[in-house]
Amino acid sequence: MLGVTGVAGPLGRAALLVGLVGAVFGLVSAVTGTRQSDPKVLRLVPRFAWLTGIASLGAFVCMEWAMITRDFSLAYVQKVGSWSTPALYNFTAVWSALEGSILLWLMVLTFLTVGIAVKYRAKLDDPMVGWALATMFFVGVFFFVLTLGPANPFAAGPAGVLDGPGPNPLLQNHVLVVFHPPILYLGYVGFTVPFAFAIGALVTGRVGEGWLLETRRWALMSWGFLTFGIILGSWWSYEVLGWGGVWAWDPVENASFIPWLTGTAYIHSVLVQERRGMLRVWNLSLLVSTFSLTILGTFLTRSGVLNSVHAFSDGQIGPFLLTFFAVIVLASVVLIGWRGDLLRSPGTIDSPLSREGAFLANNVLFGVFAFVVLLGTVFPLIVEALQDRQLVVGEPFFDRLGVPVGLTLLFLMCVAPVLPWRKASGELLSQRLFWPAWGGTLALLVSVVVGATGIAPLLTFFLGGFAGGAALRQLALATRRQGLRGLVGRANGGMVVHIGVILIAVALAASNSFTRSQELTLKLDTPIEWGGHTFELVGFSREEDDRQTRISARVEVDGTERAPAVTKYLKMGNNIGTPSVLTTLTKDIYVTLEPPVKMDSGTAKIKVFVKPMIVWIWVGGAMMAVGTVLAMFPGRRRKPTDPVSAPVPEAAAP
Repeated sequence: MLGVTGVAGPLGRAALLVGLVGAVFGLVSAVTGTRQSDPKVLRLVPRFAWLTGIASLGAFVCMEWAMITRDFSLAYVQKVGSWSTPALYNFTAVWSALEGSILLWLMVLTFLTVGIAVKYRAKLDDPMVGWALATMFFVGVFFFVLTLGPANPFAAGPAGVLDGPGPNPLLQNHVLVVFHPPILYLGYVGFTVPFAFAIGALVTGRVGEGWLLETRRWALMSWGFLTFGIILGSWWSYEVLGWGGVWAWDPVENASFIPWLTGTAYIHSVLVQERRGMLRVWNLSLLVSTFSLTILGTFLTRSGVLNSVHAFSDGQIGPFLLTFFAVIVLASVVLIGWRGDLLRSPGTIDSPLSREGAFLANNVLFGVFAFVVLLGTVFPLIVEALQDRQLVVGEPFFDRLGVPVGLTLLFLMCVAPVLPWRKASGELLSQRLFWPAWGGTLALLVSVVVGATGIAPLLTFFLGGFAGGAALRQLALATRRQGLRGLVGRANGGMVVHIGVILIAVALAASNSFTRSQELTLKLDTPIEWGGHTFELVGFSREEDDRQTRISARVEVDGTERAPAVTKYLKMGNNIGTPSVLTTLTKDIYVTLEPPVKMDSGTAKIKVFVKPMIVWIWVGGAMMAVGTVLAMFPGRRRKPTDPVSAPVPEAAAP
């Protein structure tokens, strides 16, 4: 191992330099070839895309090699590497801090560029494709510059360093560190593709529906990865942080949630443009907002301006990201304004009681929700910059403003699936909403019987049952007509996603409103009753190596042994609690061990949370993932319909 020390740095820097050259030449080739309609130049574009992809992969492999061989000649390895770090967490340490995370981002971006260049290699003479690839190369140039400049993972460190502290302790005590960041990045970076085609459509003036069809699956895939990444992050937080919750409105959590909100609005709104040729400006604005907000989220996460358990503290990269964010927003606004005449919709909304009316209301609500979360996240930064004082915006702000918006969105999920295009009659709505409304009523009655109270939780349970009934009605009709094949396709895959969202909303309402918690002091072999459960300390265990000291309390919960623990990471001095969770279909019993732990005292202080319905959050997340996959496959083919002259449909049977 020592013989290869120092090799990864020069090779990695060389790979990044080659990638930057490839991205620059790819950008120039795409722009020049498209403007001059030169097929010889355009044929070079995929080759430069492959060059950037291979170069970024080579740089990533060099970084992994440096981490595996503990090449402490590199500053990044000095910061996050350690001889005592287990192999799994040593592998994931590459993306555990600023420089490595940007390198992972870059690799995903270049692979997507290769994917687009290969998929559309027969259409390189299409100007929209050319400008889309130029946009992706432009974004690639920026991230290559970051990795060669303020976020260089191959920068040399001080001489003589022979070991490091290892990754943040929170990033080396759960297997989800392998999955959550890469999946989240696939969602973040994936939105570059539809954004690039939107820019291509604006530059060429082809702002109709063609570019939407080209990017439909890319947008769904990116949204699906972002959704699943957020769910995995919540699960990780629940399993690791020991606070008993899944979402704390942490600024860095918000940084991923805000583009998810605008991306979700886009996924819905795009259906109206495809079907009726409407909401063109909305869709472009939502897509630009989503991509721009991923850049802003990266700034908030990695510039050091926020205090968070997630945030990376480094001030040098902030101005670069903020400038790039401003360039993207300004250029997009200019292009949308330039094409304003072409973006006028050929159709209009005939009635608010129509599917397009519901989607427009959906857009407004998601936009308001995104603004509320963004305001609460950045307002303390604005106050600190202008008044030099610190301000904290906590959960009450987000709950007070977010809950009404969330409930209104649930209401739309009740009504929108049964609305026809153009206009709905009162008779049609009453027929289609009859059974879903009974579903909501039944859910409300059950929740009251089991002891639920409070206006917001009860309203959530009612609307959840109502919306679930509407989604199940749609799926039942589809499967009755086509069998299981009816579940495939964007509309019905979307209904599966809706059911997942409903499960999450109901589970969050139950867990947030009816969680009970208590600190208990246990003595050996002395059972304690609390909350209808029995807790008994039966012993301790201690594990120690050159990396950590871990003390676990063996606690029997209703006869099942659990082992909450406190781990001290020796090189950092951090005490990190690891909760133990007993999960059932109706509730979780969540137990943490409170430091300091004195094994010889024969006592242990624990904190217990009894949290209803938590498991349904993860079930709902899995259903959203399944629904996204179903939505990406082609469903029943419709005959092309002119968005202006399409006849008003007859009232369909319920």
